[in-house]
Amino acid sequence: MLKVAVLVSGGGTNLQAILDSQARGENPHGRVELVVASRPGVYALERAEKAGVETAVVRRKDYATSAEFDAALLHTLRSHGIDVVVLAGFLSILGPSVIAAYPDRILNVHPSLIPSFCGEGFYGLRVHEAALAKGVKVTGATVHFVNEECDGGAIIAQKAVDVLPGDTPETLQKRVMVEAEWKLLPAALATVCEKLDV
Repeated sequence: MLKVAVLVSGGGTNLQAILDSQARGENPHGRVELVVASRPGVYALERAEKAGVETAVVRRKDYATSAEFDAALLHTLRSHGIDVVVLAGFLSILGPSVIAAYPDRILNVHPSLIPSFCGEGFYGLRVHEAALAKGVKVTGATVHFVNEECDGGAIIAQKAVDVLPGDTPETLQKRVMVEAEWKLLPAALATVCEKLDV
């Protein structure tokens, strides 16, 4: 059984999807053992506590350099024996030392069909604003491994979502979450855990 850490920065809806999937027995090879938030007081921490999962806060602004932040994050993960890391709306960029410590073991969910609307500066509502501005008829979500390039790691899974007439960035964001992210991320995590749990 692999130990999973979920890194969060906000409400934790993707974390909830993972916890719900786990409760339904859909990831027999992995278990969420730790939730790390990039700031205190976020609702994701409450979700973790309700599920009986240990929590930690590692704030970028508490460290003078990115390298020190990475070292603190890595220490937190290692001290809990974490095998797999999931970025679920984590707004701090992981540095080379963290990525090197978990090769093909860090998953990220991105709210578009990569390679569209991804990379530097594309996060949150910005992704959906860009999709609508471009006039695409289909968008979706992608789960990929994290490497040194922003949104550049190997794709694990994708799911398409239709863009509807009259969509706003907010309505599109919600539909992509419900129809794609919340299904795709837990399933991708289960697949990765199964492959690694040998």
